[in-house]
Amino acid sequence: MALNTKKVINQLNRILECELAGVVRYTHYSMMIFGYSRIPIVKWFQDEATESLAHAQQAGEMVTRLGGHPSLAIGPLLETHEHDIGQILRETLQAEHTALALYNELLKLVAGKSVALEEYARDLISQEEAHIDEIDKMLRKPGETAISKEARDL
Repeated sequence: MALNTKKVINQLNRILECELAGVVRYTHYSMMIFGYSRIPIVKWFQDEATESLAHAQQAGEMVTRLGGHPSLAIGPLLETHEHDIGQILRETLQAEHTALALYNELLKLVAGKSVALEEYARDLISQEEAHIDEIDKMLRKPGETAISKEARDL
């Protein structure tokens, strides 16, 4: 079965929009961290914003590689106006699950049809799963070893 280029481009554009929203979200979150743990968490969010931009650029490059036009839209931005570090991390966890679902859908579209796109999707799925694991660990209280329900909802 041949690659459905139109569907793949559409999915890549959804990923591009999601990752661009991540740039905005993580940048915003980095400004809203207060308290004793501020400095390392701000740096972590800034690094996440940079990584989201790189992921957006990769998705856009894949779109043009396939002959498509990269979207100028930005995906939905969740703003609860809750600025507790735990709440911000839970919102981040939710966003990571959304991105993971988009990459998993891309993998379904390209599996067995394009090695390059399949490897791209698998690599990003691995990265998103690692982000979910890291956020879950950040949300645990010291000494807590059990994985949270939110992280298990992979």
